[in-house]
Amino acid sequence: MTIEFDDNGKFFTDIISKTPVPVLIQTTTHRIHGNIHISQERRLKDELDLPERFIAITDAIIYLADGQILYQANFLALRRGEIIWVIPDGDIVDPSKESPK
Repeated sequence: MTIEFDDNGKFFTDIISKTPVPVLIQTTTHRIHGNIHISQERRLKDELDLPERFIAITDAIIYLADGQILYQANFLALRRGEIIWVIPDGDIVDPSKESPK
């Protein structure tokens, strides 16, 4: 690891701090639950909009259409073009617990 300091005492390092965000991902063929890691200055949308072909997913669980687990992996490189939608776990609402309107 390299740490450099500028004249003002600010330090720079080659380590990039990222925050894992648990998400549910729908692809063209499967549903995936895992973590997308986001740089501190970015939003989830910003991370999804990056130009790289693949996005890293950690602690991935890949489900079949019927909800059965197909695979589990510590790391998954998912091609961005396969993503249909992404929901952060904290934004998932259980409709059975919603009050009627």
